[in-house]
Amino acid sequence: MKKTGDNSTRRGLRTSYLATIIGISLVLFLIGGVYGVYKGLDNLQRQAKESVSADIFFNPELNDADIKQIEQELKTWVEFSDLTYVPEDRALEELFNQDEKNELKEWYEGEQIIPSSITYKPKEEFATIEGMAKLKSKILAAYGDRIFEIHYQESMVMDVNLGFKQITALFGAVALLLIVIAVAMINNTIRLALYSRRFSIKTMQLVGATSRYIRRPFIWQAIGMGVISAVIGMAILLVLVFALENILSTYQISFDLQLFAEIFGLIVVSGIIITMVSTYFALNKYLRMKLDDLY
Repeated sequence: MKKTGDNSTRRGLRTSYLATIIGISLVLFLIGGVYGVYKGLDNLQRQAKESVSADIFFNPELNDADIKQIEQELKTWVEFSDLTYVPEDRALEELFNQDEKNELKEWYEGEQIIPSSITYKPKEEFATIEGMAKLKSKILAAYGDRIFEIHYQESMVMDVNLGFKQITALFGAVALLLIVIAVAMINNTIRLALYSRRFSIKTMQLVGATSRYIRRPFIWQAIGMGVISAVIGMAILLVLVFALENILSTYQISFDLQLFAEIFGLIVVSGIIITMVSTYFALNKYLRMKLDDLY
C-alpha cells in the first residue's frame, strides 16, 4: 500500500512539474514573440526612415565635373546613407518616354530642361523634420552659391516619424500588459507546484534543516525548469515563424541568427530569473507558515 501511495505521489509530482514547464514555456514563448515583433517594427521603422530622400538641384551654369566634385565631398559627410548623382539625361529618362524627351529637347532648343541634381538619403537618426532641416542648412552653408534648390517632402518625413511613434507607443503598452500577465502566470504556476510539496518543506524544517539548505534544491530545480521551458518556448516560436513564412509567402519574415540569439538569450534569462524569484518567495511563504496553517 505504501509503495502504491509513493508511486501515486511521484506521478502527481511529475504531472505537476510537466504542467508547470508547459505553462512557463507558453509564457516565455509570448515574451519572445513580443520581443520579435518589437524588433520587426524597429527594423521597419529604420527602413522607412532610410527611404526618405531629398534632391539637391544645382544652378544651370554648373558643369558635371563640378557637381561630381561636390558629390565626392558630400560622401565624406557622416549624415548620409546614400548619395546618387542624377544628370539631366537620366532625370529625363525617369520622367518621360523617348518621344516626350525628344519633343522637350526640340522645344528648349539645347537649353537645360531639368537641372542636374544629387539625390541623398539621410541616416536614420537624421530622417526627422529637425534633422532634415539642419542638414539642408548645412548643405546650403557649404554650397549655397551653386545650389538652385533643395527639395524634400516634409509631410512624408513627418508621417514616417509620427506613424511609427504611435505604433510603438501602442505596442509598448500592450507588450507591458502582456509581460505583467505572463510574469503573474509563471508566479502562480510555481506557487501551485510548490503547494503540493508544502508538507515536505515543513518536515525538513522541523527536523532542523536551515532555510538555505531547503531552498537550494528548489532553486536549482527552478533554474532547470527555466532553461527547459525557454528551449520549448523558442521551439514553438520557430515553428510559428516558419509556418507564417509558408502561409504569408508574399511577405518575407526576417529572422536572422543574431535575432534568434537575442530572443533565445532573453527568454532563457527571463525564464531563470522569473522562476528563481517566484520559487524563492513561494518557499518563504511556506517556511514562515505554522504547521496548522498548512492544512
